[in-house]
Amino acid sequence: MSFKEYDDHDALGLAALVKKGEVSPAELLEEAITRAERVNGRLNAIVIGMHVIARERARGELPDGPFRGVPFLMKDMASAYAGVPLQAASRLYRGNVPAHHAELTERFLRAGLVVFGKTNSPEFGILPTTEPELYGPTHNPWRLGYSPGGSSGGAAAAVAAGIVPMAHGGDGGGSIRIPAACCGLFGFKPTRARTPVGPDVSESFYGFATEHVLSRTVRDSAAALDATAGPESTAMYHAPAPYHGFLDALGAPPEKLRIAFTTEPLLHGADPHPDNRRAVEETAKLLEKLGHHVEPARPRFDAREFAKGFFLHFSALVAAEIRASEDFLGRPARREDVERTTWLLNLVGRSTDAGTFVYYRRKLFEVQRAVAGFFQEYDVLLTPTIGRPPVPHGTLLAKGLEEVMQELVARLDRPELLRLPRLLDMAVERAYAFSPFTPVFNVTGQPSASVPLHWNAEGLPIGTMLTARFGEDARLFRLCAQIEEVQSFRARRPPVHASASPGLS
Repeated sequence: MSFKEYDDHDALGLAALVKKGEVSPAELLEEAITRAERVNGRLNAIVIGMHVIARERARGELPDGPFRGVPFLMKDMASAYAGVPLQAASRLYRGNVPAHHAELTERFLRAGLVVFGKTNSPEFGILPTTEPELYGPTHNPWRLGYSPGGSSGGAAAAVAAGIVPMAHGGDGGGSIRIPAACCGLFGFKPTRARTPVGPDVSESFYGFATEHVLSRTVRDSAAALDATAGPESTAMYHAPAPYHGFLDALGAPPEKLRIAFTTEPLLHGADPHPDNRRAVEETAKLLEKLGHHVEPARPRFDAREFAKGFFLHFSALVAAEIRASEDFLGRPARREDVERTTWLLNLVGRSTDAGTFVYYRRKLFEVQRAVAGFFQEYDVLLTPTIGRPPVPHGTLLAKGLEEVMQELVARLDRPELLRLPRLLDMAVERAYAFSPFTPVFNVTGQPSASVPLHWNAEGLPIGTMLTARFGEDARLFRLCAQIEEVQSFRARRPPVHASASPGLS
């Protein structure tokens, strides 16, 4: 097939070509591999190749799913693919090869997707940038040397650069929406427990994390959720079932919604960059033209306490992960096994007493109730996705925490000397300046999407975020599709693109 044909179709479009016999799964796969070889040396988006596995699958009898024969990439995090390394971008898990698929992987495969590689992420998905020591940084196709966001940064770079039309991602604090915003893509975080996390865990990151895809079109994301959503036997709970399919919901007549918008940071942090504020203001005007009631409003809660609580939960999770890794290693984990930020969070998690942890858990639930009350008055909230445009590599790394790190290491033998307030203040100041919006909706579990409507004067994408009530994924998809119909996302192309004629279009 021609480069133009591949570029002109989203994942559902390529699957339609396969169904009509105009192209074979093997031909699509070879096109995707060729594209990866053309640009991955500059982007470092794909870090584990699966060409042998993929070619065998593409030549065989594929399931007659909605994405039959479409090339696909999975993130090197969470969902296992049997026989392929799953390392979470960490030296701790180097050489870890799962013996069985995750349930989400099984559902992707039943949908007919052909997985030919795994994408880069930060170690354990911790940072909102993709610059791990194990694999090296992934570059943003819109500007080399800039972050594609994280943690699903490799996936976002691969889709934006035209290697695949859609790729797997996960979101525990914004990790689908942040890279979607940085790379000019549609990134949808489903309702809590909408997609499976088993069979090896019963919930992911206290239920804050969920997995889905990054895509160029709304309909691909909706169809992917149709293919993967639903309960699993090993889960502690699952999301309420939709009345109709998510893809079918896109065809329903638009409804008039009550939409609030704000550019004030939901968490502690500096005011958003003027480019990010402007994008929200212009999107609010567009929504008003589409017939929705739009007004400035935002949920109110103790943002600083929320930020501290989320930071402590993340730290406890990292400490638990490092402890669990010792079963795999057969020895105690050492500081040199992981990156500086990871070890710092491990120390914080280990030094937090159970009472403090539960106290801040209650604080997070207080915020969940406050936000739920706000959404009794409004159907959707519009905000920036992140607080600033994409940033150069190194900007989001924890280089300023060495002093605290040294202090913690020095005091580790005397836990009673560890004191959290100063560390929390530093973490809150630094960690949430870039992303002061996304984590709230991981805690509340609501569906939330980054929509790529704007680019700044420097040619960098600026995402805006739409969030709906818990369980109302279909309503959010329908609104995003309505926006896409009048302001298509898919036409712009970054300077680093895998087509024969790269460049902006």
